[in-house]
Amino acid sequence: QVQLVESGGGSVQAGGSLRLSCVVSGSDFSRSAMGWYRQAPGKQRELVARISTTGSTNYADSVKGRFTISRDNAKNRVYLQMNSLKSEDTAVYYCNRRFRNDEYWGQGTQVTVSS
Repeated sequence: QVQLVESGGGSVQAGGSLRLSCVVSGSDFSRSAMGWYRQAPGKQRELVARISTTGSTNYADSVKGRFTISRDNAKNRVYLQMNSLKSEDTAVYYCNRRFRNDEYWGQGTQVTVSS
């Protein structure tokens, strides 16, 4: 059974930093594409960043230059380093795993940025 568990969320002032972590149980982590999504109140869930099995990355325009996604295949973990946080980054952040035709989500972690 695949489980994704996020951690690292919290409250921070604008301009601050947070590092989100997602640990994935089960096999085939290194062969899975991983991503972070977020959903703000009243808005649709949106892609924040993705990292492929080869380490290539892509980011939403709104976070380019501020956020960095990375993965540690030995630890079955994916990270999201968030710097220069803005109030508009406030949302629940979800970890996502894609492997073949399957997709899995974590339960989410709240990030609140106060201005």
